[in-house]
Amino acid sequence: MTVPPDGTTPDGRLKVVVAPMRTHDLKAVLRIENEVFDEPWSRRLFEEELAQRTSRAYRAAWVGNDLVGYAGQMSVDDEAHVNNIAIAPAWTGRRIGTVLMTDLVRTALARGAAHLTLEVAVGNEPAQALYRRFGMAPVGVRPNYYAEGGDALVMWVRDIDTGIYAERLAAIESLLVPVVDVERRE
Repeated sequence: MTVPPDGTTPDGRLKVVVAPMRTHDLKAVLRIENEVFDEPWSRRLFEEELAQRTSRAYRAAWVGNDLVGYAGQMSVDDEAHVNNIAIAPAWTGRRIGTVLMTDLVRTALARGAAHLTLEVAVGNEPAQALYRRFGMAPVGVRPNYYAEGGDALVMWVRDIDTGIYAERLAAIESLLVPVVDVERRE
């Protein structure tokens, strides 16, 4: 299917392809990283993370030829820890964050995770709202987690490998269908 430059399909949905992040994607990733975060990761840090294929999973979201977001997680035993998730500012509000979170959960499940955790800035209400939709709840605060002295809210969702959580995930995905056409690549 041909997708026009605005990234919409003939039926008006946004066409998003989610695929493994590669080293050659890092120029676009770093552009987003620097636009979104006060303390951006370096190219070297991303390269080191990408090299750890058995314990890390980094995914990129594409609209046409544009990398518009990315997310990564670390797997430890039956837990997955979301390391980062970012959307290019020009693409926020288009449900790409939901697409990437759905993909992270699916990836975590495929790697045997039963629980999902992350840290988020205490003042980042939009991100917290996204994580709550995925069943994540605050369990504590990490004081001075960020270099500028900002605190992080620690959020968890347990038992993502259950039928009840599968229903939640399916409901989230069904809400995406009318507005986003997602293609997931391995």
